[in-house]
Amino acid sequence: MNLLKKVFHFYIDGFRNMDRLGKKLWIIILLKLFIFFIILRLVFFPNFLNKQFDSKEQKGDYVLDQITKTK
Repeated sequence: MNLLKKVFHFYIDGFRNMDRLGKKLWIIILLKLFIFFIILRLVFFPNFLNKQFDSKEQKGDYVLDQITKTK
């Protein structure tokens, strides 16, 4: 636990002592990660199983069928 606290303080102190350009770049990086993982997931990867099936058994059967289907 002590090591985790030291690592956390290491990064916090580094961010506090960073110049304005570095802080702006980190904000841009975090914004891009937010867009990649949250916004794009909602737009391009909707929850197909919840829209198509009502019960867990139906979802499981569909996934099993899709995984084991031969071409």
